[in-house]
Amino acid sequence: MAIDPRAPAARPSGAAPPATPSPRIGVPGIVFFIIAASAPLTVAAGGIPQSLGVTGILGIPLLYLLIAVLLAVFSAGYAAMSRHITGAGAFYAYAAHGIGRTAGVAAAFVALVSYNAMQVGIAGLFGATTADFLKARTGLEIPWWALVLAATALVGALGYRRIDVGVKVLAVLIVIESGTVLVFDIAQFGHAPQGVSLAPLTWHAATDGALGVALCCIFAAFMGFESAALYGEECKDPRRTIGRATYTAVALIGVFYAATAWAMISGAGDGRAVRYAAAHGPEMMFALGADSLGPLFSDLAQLFLITSLIAALLSFHNAVARYVRSLGREGVLPRGLGALHPRYGSPARGSLAQTAVTVAVTALFALAGRDPVDDVFTWLTNLGALGVILLLLVTSVAVICYFARRSADRTDEGRGDRADEGRGDRRTDEGVWQRLIAPGLSAVALAVIFYLALTNFQVQLGVGPGNPLRWILPCLVLVAAVLGAAWARYLRTARPTAYAAIGTCATDDAP
Repeated sequence: MAIDPRAPAARPSGAAPPATPSPRIGVPGIVFFIIAASAPLTVAAGGIPQSLGVTGILGIPLLYLLIAVLLAVFSAGYAAMSRHITGAGAFYAYAAHGIGRTAGVAAAFVALVSYNAMQVGIAGLFGATTADFLKARTGLEIPWWALVLAATALVGALGYRRIDVGVKVLAVLIVIESGTVLVFDIAQFGHAPQGVSLAPLTWHAATDGALGVALCCIFAAFMGFESAALYGEECKDPRRTIGRATYTAVALIGVFYAATAWAMISGAGDGRAVRYAAAHGPEMMFALGADSLGPLFSDLAQLFLITSLIAALLSFHNAVARYVRSLGREGVLPRGLGALHPRYGSPARGSLAQTAVTVAVTALFALAGRDPVDDVFTWLTNLGALGVILLLLVTSVAVICYFARRSADRTDEGRGDRADEGRGDRRTDEGVWQRLIAPGLSAVALAVIFYLALTNFQVQLGVGPGNPLRWILPCLVLVAAVLGAAWARYLRTARPTAYAAIGTCATDDAP
């Protein structure tokens, strides 16, 4: 029997599982995971109408472009960090190397809470949307939580297997939902009742309304863009792939969402787009689509919204599984969670752990009789978005500290050599833009956005300022950080070997 020289060598029976996963994905694969997490059809159907209706700001398209520019600036330092730290720890590893081991574990706990919250929140929206769709089309009344459990089983099965299996599924789903949104955009520009105006792209339109709330809504649409570094060990060329995938995804998401918001405003008419969004809410896209493309498009778009949510669930599931695997491998969590599957080379135990968390939290909300959209989705996705904004801020600070420390450690090597100043030098291999200016600018901007998100949190939740949820949910992020820091201090005293290993896997140097 002929042997294919391109096939991986078979692992002998009883051999130990691989220490690191096989490099199977490139830039397109990671971009699919990032775009899936941001869920284009979900943003078009829910995020953009909410931004318009709640804030009263017509310049939402320009704000999408401005946030994309901010995230591109952030990505300069983020990509530079990924060239030196190529493990799957992402925020956890970056904070550990830049600020310290205690900060790293605190960031890890915040990341686990944030990504799990996003995952379960999106699952709640999936359950409600799918239940409504099935009832309207077939008359079947299926509990939302039962549909969530079915989706969780499917996503868990895909996350358990090799990474390239998930990439193939995401590729199909992303093409379908992006194509649906693109058709909608073209139709709205072609059927604009008041013509296509440049007004939504002006500074006045972008600042005339509740700007703080608008920035929070729009920033949430980019959630997941930072997940590229989680796949560092599964990239064919991690030192280049992470940065390229992040820049590509930010550009695609920013331009695409700006164009969709502009198209939606044009389709409704500049003069009534805000009122239309406030009146129709998530039905705005389907109503406009039915008017310009017919009822069949509206039905298909609602079906593809369901598949869009499955893609987002798979993306966040994979992110959490890799965080758990990194923490288990380094002894921060039980070491058994750090093992890879002997056949698939996947973080299978991390995948199972994330599946268990989704089932448990979903069961709690279902038993309490909470609404899957108003409670599960709204509460948890806003909690997750707040945590991720904080992690981006911490990462920007970590980038500055990391390269400052490397420069200090190698001062003797580069002393007197000024020829490369501003372009990168032998001490850091990164330019002053990547290691200082870009992360400094992004840290300031992210601090402002975090403050706005915190002070406008009750608006995001749709509750009054006196509602205790306004502070309870944000405090969960703080509690996670405090518990992470306390656990790190415990490891330092009780398990110094595990403490010393924090953030050390697959990096250029130890923290």
